[in-house]
Amino acid sequence: MPQEVERQYKAILRNYLEQQNELNLYEGQTFSKQLIQKNISPEEMIGIHRAALEEVVSDIPETIDHSFDLLIEVMVRYGLALHEHQNLIQKQENFRIEMDLAANVQRTLLKTTVPELDGLDIGMLSVPAKEMNGDYVHFLSDSHSVGIGVADVIGKGIPAALCMSMIKNGMDSVDGAHVDPAIVLDVINRIVERSVTDSMFVSMIYGSYDVTTHTFTYASAGHEPALHYSVREGAFHELFVKGLLLGVLPQTTYQSQAVQLEKDDFVVLMTDGVTECRSQDGFIEMEKVMQIIEDVKTESAQEMVEYVYKELILLQDFELRDDFTLVIIKRAV
Repeated sequence: MPQEVERQYKAILRNYLEQQNELNLYEGQTFSKQLIQKNISPEEMIGIHRAALEEVVSDIPETIDHSFDLLIEVMVRYGLALHEHQNLIQKQENFRIEMDLAANVQRTLLKTTVPELDGLDIGMLSVPAKEMNGDYVHFLSDSHSVGIGVADVIGKGIPAALCMSMIKNGMDSVDGAHVDPAIVLDVINRIVERSVTDSMFVSMIYGSYDVTTHTFTYASAGHEPALHYSVREGAFHELFVKGLLLGVLPQTTYQSQAVQLEKDDFVVLMTDGVTECRSQDGFIEMEKVMQIIEDVKTESAQEMVEYVYKELILLQDFELRDDFTLVIIKRAV
């Protein structure tokens, strides 16, 4: 134990017992910084105090002297618990730094822009339940087509963000937004399969809308089915197509299907944060979600997705339990 620490504390204690003023207390506060720097444990500090007190004060009652033995034992356990607590705080801080880094990767590398084409109205909203978003949306566009990919990565942190960057690179590598969605998923699947671990799974739906024919062509890799709302029929139709999750097998065949949109028809793409919303009474039925969407069918696509989000958050008592992603593609003319 450093003799300099013992000497300084003895002087501080003597001054305080003789004068008992604010300056003496301030000296004690300043002295505590040295204890931290020299890694003096709580039980060691009690020993220093005991030795100093025996020199400064004569005739200490035996019972008071013995009480220090109990206090040292208490501080030994306290010191161990404090050390474990500090380690836990440090681990949490390291995790927070990693999550912040992953979120920054998403914002910088994965940024996408909602395209603007005549005759087409697009609304998009993606809200993470926590710091890191496990959902991903990316757009492609050319003079007459828009490609939309919506993915859900089952994984967190930097690995998930890097997986999303692979999806983005795969989409950017195809020759335009008009490429068959089945081919797009095949390209992305080959990239993801070579790079992700067996513990990470990715579902994705990709669709291409042609503004000249008003046809929406789509393919799915184990993702939530899209919905087509027909104004003429006043009803939703599920756009279901089979397809294996991305990254499971290198040789996977995806299939494309197509639907034609009439004026004011729209297609809804989403993740399970929309389809599997839960209230205190259980899961919110998909019929309820479709009714909420239909209530604002005459609004712009962006107003629609924002309204749906607010209504579903309200039904969940303002607690977002999963990442929420919703994209609406609406034929405007």
